[in-house]
Amino acid sequence: MTEPGFRSPNGTVLVTGGAGFIGSAVVRWLLRETDAHVVNLDCLTYAGSLESLDEVSATSRYGFEKVDIRDPAEVARVFAEYQPDAVLHLAAETHVDRGIDRPTAFIDTNIAGTFVLLEAARGYWRSLPADDRARFRFLHVSTDEVYGSLGEDGSFTEASPYAPRSPYSASKAASDHLALAWYHTFGLPVLVTNCSNNYGPYQFPEKLIPHVMLCALEGKPVPVYGDGGNVRDWLYVDDHVRALLSVLEGGVPGTRYNIGGRNERPNIAVVEQVMSLLDTVRPRPDGESYRGQISFVADRPGHDRRYAVDPVRIERELGWRPHESFETGLAKTVAWYLEHEAWWGRIRGGRYGGERLGTDA
Repeated sequence: MTEPGFRSPNGTVLVTGGAGFIGSAVVRWLLRETDAHVVNLDCLTYAGSLESLDEVSATSRYGFEKVDIRDPAEVARVFAEYQPDAVLHLAAETHVDRGIDRPTAFIDTNIAGTFVLLEAARGYWRSLPADDRARFRFLHVSTDEVYGSLGEDGSFTEASPYAPRSPYSASKAASDHLALAWYHTFGLPVLVTNCSNNYGPYQFPEKLIPHVMLCALEGKPVPVYGDGGNVRDWLYVDDHVRALLSVLEGGVPGTRYNIGGRNERPNIAVVEQVMSLLDTVRPRPDGESYRGQISFVADRPGHDRRYAVDPVRIERELGWRPHESFETGLAKTVAWYLEHEAWWGRIRGGRYGGERLGTDA
């Protein structure tokens, strides 16, 4: 099966968290590559930035609503006003380290907020004419971290049991269960995706790849947790977007789909590869390698050793495959950050200066 391009019945897609990293990539893709009208619902937390949508925000097919998904009245108003025929739910607190320091926000947003959104969607969906109700879809976007930690072999499948081990992953596991409960109990046409580690342009610099890159460029120690042997599977953000739209169009309601890049790397290998790229494209003034700045630091509490997801279902049933290898995606990512210092410089000067988070076990 060839990958479908998303076309909704009347072209209106509600994207929650559309000012965040993955959400903004979804919004940009929909407005560039489809005829859809897009409503971006975002409360603009520290990690949200409307600057990431500058290239598409002037189009008449785009609308922005500064709304918190925990506000039932405002969420219901957005559904009634814009009449979406699809929801892509990406609004969430996502940084594991922040969840260790301040778990309340993760419980409130990821669990209670998802409940509010599901209830608003259910009320709206039940009011639709039969044909529109049959076409409506609610895609809940989640993470591979809900499965817990893997040993050295094997991969998580959609049949793997949930075993979350951090406040973040536990909150996402709970929201996954809520989403599928609304399908089984109320018939709301819900789909759930669980993706591996995303990377790419516009990622907030608390996450591994932009964090170590910017520390290197600023002449700071480049931190690596523990022994650097924790393994993650890496997925370029635009490949994730294409997967989400494939699921939204062709996925079976009530089904979960794992989305992985088949790019497993130990964290230390990722950091070293970033340093090597910088050595080539932005050499240090003293001619030394950025690798000399790598500094091993105390590990994160409860740091899962390995994640890997098996994406065979989405590959076989929907024909999706990642376009980027880790090498090509990382090169694009590093180039983007080097070309957009003004974007991350404003963040470093205000919302997040690169300090260590997640040490309050």
